Amino acid sequence: MGISSPADGSPVPDRWRVLAQYDASDGKVTTRRVWVHGADSGRTALLLSFGAAGRSPALALPVGGELAGELVPYPGAGQLRADLREGHRLTGEPAVPPPGGPVTAALTAYGRALADDPWLESWPVTLTDVVPVPVPSGDGTAGGWQLADASGDAALPLAPAALSRPGLWKLVALSGGGPVTVFAEFGHAGALPLAAWSPAAGPEPIALV
Repeated sequence: MGISSPADGSPVPDRWRVLAQYDASDGKVTTRRVWVHGADSGRTALLLSFGAAGRSPALALPVGGELAGELVPYPGAGQLRADLREGHRLTGEPAVPPPGGPVTAALTAYGRALADDPWLESWPVTLTDVVPVPVPSGDGTAGGWQLADASGDAALPLAPAALSRPGLWKLVALSGGGPVTVFAEFGHAGALPLAAWSPAAGPEPIALV
C-alpha cells in the first residue's frame, strides 16, 4: 500500500517503477498524475505536472518502465507528492507490481490515511488476487462493477469514473474471470484502477488509463 514520504523532504534515491500516468483537465489547466514506486525504499510517490489549456504537461514518463534517480518529497508527514530530479535514467527493467494485499488491507490503509488527512481524496492501493465482477442492479441488469477478492471475502466498488473508461474492459479481458493484481486510487467514490498485472501477460503492467 502507499507509504508516506519523509517529513523533512530529503531526496530519496531509488529505482522508481512507473506504474501509471494520466491527465485530467478542468478546461483551463491540464494536470498530469504519474504514480511511481521505489523498488528499494518501498515508497509510493505521486508526481504532478501542469499545462495550460491546449498544452500537455512537460513531464512524461514511460509507463511500465523503471527509472534510476532521486525524488524530492514535499515536506509534511503523510504526503505522497514528490518532484523528480534531473539526471534520472531508464534501467531497462519492467515495473513489477508493488507489494499488495487483499481488499481488507486496502481498506485499512485508506482508513489510516484518512485519519491523518480528513480531506484526502484518494490513496494508492495494490490489490492482489482480485477479480473484476459486475454488480447486479435491482432489475437484474449490471449496476456497476467491483474488485472482489478471489476468496470472496471482501470487495471494493469501482468509482463511477472507471465505468465509462475503456480500461474497465481491458481489465475484464486481462482477468478472464481469474485473479489479477491491480494498482488503483481508492477514495470515497470507490476504486479507480490504473494498472494491472497477470501472470499470463508477463511482468509489465497493463495500463488502464
